[in-house]
Amino acid sequence: MSYIYLKKEASAKKGFTPKQRKIFAYFLFLSGLFFFSSALLPILRFQFEYSFRFNQLINPLSNKFYNQSGSILGELSTDYTQLSNWFVSTPPSDSTSLPSGTSSSYTLSIPSLKIKDAVVEIGSMDLKKSLIQYPQTALPGQPGNAVVFGHSVLPQFFNPKSYLTIFSTLYRLKPGDEILINFDGVSYRYLVDEMFEVQPTNLSVLEQRFDAKYLTVITCSPPGTYLRRLVVRARIVDF
Repeated sequence: MSYIYLKKEASAKKGFTPKQRKIFAYFLFLSGLFFFSSALLPILRFQFEYSFRFNQLINPLSNKFYNQSGSILGELSTDYTQLSNWFVSTPPSDSTSLPSGTSSSYTLSIPSLKIKDAVVEIGSMDLKKSLIQYPQTALPGQPGNAVVFGHSVLPQFFNPKSYLTIFSTLYRLKPGDEILINFDGVSYRYLVDEMFEVQPTNLSVLEQRFDAKYLTVITCSPPGTYLRRLVVRARIVDF
């Protein structure tokens, strides 16, 4: 008995057609453009709506920031979740002397931004874990200036329960908006007076003024960058 063996032709390999490859390339391009725009447009919008009146200069060829006089403001590699890195000048020690029996933390709420009972640690330095009251500034309800810092990222990632994103929409506050504080069982109500930006070299926002009871809330600006500091200043009022 004889057998005949026939060689089976290899089936054609399946792959993308030129048209499919072109569609896929367009998809990748549009996806990249979308993600790039989603990061850049909020910053540009902030600049034109809120910050255009400030004369800042960014050197795009460096990882350092400069002001108009050429002073270095900061570096991209710096860890800004640590409060000690927020100013060019050396900050005071993080040790804060509190009266006996005084709590070392309190809560802060901003109803218009849906921030409720955020924890503020007094004298801590880690913004990943809480908001931070800057060392050696007045306690809430006392004459002087209580200064509170919080972290921010791009506005679209805002989460009022995450301390890494909690102040991402702080710039949306308006004069007259409420900031509520509960400290040692006592509630305090502050109303926003003014909002402005300063350079990281400007420590005047930490100064104490004793003609009233102030609260100053600070985050990086524009949101998602570390170029400047957004300052929201509020004054205590009665409920």
